Amino acid sequence: MLLFKKLTHNSEKNKLFFLLIASFLVRSLIAANIDLSNDEVNYWVYALYPSLSHFDHPPMVGFFIQLFTLNLTFQSEFFIRAASLVIGTINTYIIFLIGRKLFDFNAGLTAAILYTGSVYCSVILGLFILPDTPLSLFWLLTFYIALVIVPQQNPDNKSRKLFLLLGVIIGLGMISKYTAAFLWIGILAYILFVNRTWLKTKELYFSILLTAILFLPVIIWNIQNDFISFTFQGERVSLSESKLRFDFLGTELAGQIFYNNPINFIVIIISLVALFKRKFTIQKDYLVLLLLWSLPIIFVFLLSSLTRRTLPHWSAPGYYGLIIIAAAYLSNISKNKVHISAKLSVLLISVVLLLGFVQIKTGIIYNDIKDRTPVDLGENDASLDLFGWHQLSAEFEKIYRRDLANNSITANPYIITWRWFPAANYDYYIGNSTGVFSYAIGGLENIRNYFWINRKRIPPVIGSDAYYICSSRDYNLPSKFYSEYYSKFEPADTIKIMRNDINVMNYFVFRMKGLIKEP
Repeated sequence: MLLFKKLTHNSEKNKLFFLLIASFLVRSLIAANIDLSNDEVNYWVYALYPSLSHFDHPPMVGFFIQLFTLNLTFQSEFFIRAASLVIGTINTYIIFLIGRKLFDFNAGLTAAILYTGSVYCSVILGLFILPDTPLSLFWLLTFYIALVIVPQQNPDNKSRKLFLLLGVIIGLGMISKYTAAFLWIGILAYILFVNRTWLKTKELYFSILLTAILFLPVIIWNIQNDFISFTFQGERVSLSESKLRFDFLGTELAGQIFYNNPINFIVIIISLVALFKRKFTIQKDYLVLLLLWSLPIIFVFLLSSLTRRTLPHWSAPGYYGLIIIAAAYLSNISKNKVHISAKLSVLLISVVLLLGFVQIKTGIIYNDIKDRTPVDLGENDASLDLFGWHQLSAEFEKIYRRDLANNSITANPYIITWRWFPAANYDYYIGNSTGVFSYAIGGLENIRNYFWINRKRIPPVIGSDAYYICSSRDYNLPSKFYSEYYSKFEPADTIKIMRNDINVMNYFVFRMKGLIKEP
């Protein structure tokens, strides 16, 4: 079983390689030319301060950033996101191989095209660097191995060894994101209800043990920190709330449709209906495994959304198996051609990427400036999350140098903030260029990883000054949070963020004078 098995015809190779190269180049161009998102700078902090685990996620995404930046030797947006660009391309090839192995070349190529058309696969994990990025690699590698060996009634020695490898891969998935547990749930459900042969093999139990060993550092970290990460994530998917929120359910379902591409979603529904009506068939073993990996995670988060807000990318890995089923269906009805719906899927994601990039860089599609005041300018323009940070950094450096020259700020000040974002944004964009880093003072759920980062930094000393920065998209005076800590607050300057020669957002810089109480 070779991952890079030779393709049979040059024409087949050209179709696939064009898809891989075009997708990689487009994503790379965008990755190199937009600022990091709030989540991405948070995971950059994982790489800056490696740990056995972290408040909100296991550590793998930080390790990947370290690997692809050569331990932060290269820190541009492109290199921070390089893991996503590479893994997104590898994933496209793996899902092609899965489709070809289970069905035929056309099904494999169609699966790769539908994968590329997915907003979640191409953008969220294939462009932005998130825990979903390493998770996706280990999820699809699990598919590639398990679909071949788990259905075997009399597994040979090679398959038994591969089952051990499966435990390692799922373990790596578990230290990427906790939802990798659904991989074992699917496999064990299949073994219990379909193929109990594996219950008689020692490799099954050793494989589970290997996963547990790899996950052990995360458990140790949680034991040391009152299981805070497990508690935090558990509360996000709790089903115990009594009040039903169908608006949350609608938002989750709409998010799943958009994240996976409306065209993909429609094709998936049509293919499942066709399966139910027996208009086309998939080998039972493959179908059962794919559904066991897909439906549980999707329905868990749909049910959870009945009582609390969820995010659509939490359930998105469940759509990998459904994409493969949809690809088999499209290949079956179009024979040796790529079905038009797969082509439309890629066309739609191309339009989404183009419009998104144009909006971020120019704001010509939407600008939240009409009837706005200086303190709420750009409040509802989400594209500004990914714009203006370099301008902020350059202008803040001027203010800082001026304040030092005028003795308006004490030496080695911090930027004090009350939340993990923009603390991480300030660290990446301002701290890296000026040496003025963040110190977060606030509740644990607000400051998250900065509770531990603060301990690794020299705390502010009594009598010292600090900066406080807020944007017009999230305007709060420093006295709201820090009146008990500092004796005086004074405005230092206002930084105007310009996009397409239009003032789209402001940053307000304050000096907080004379620390009177240890944070």
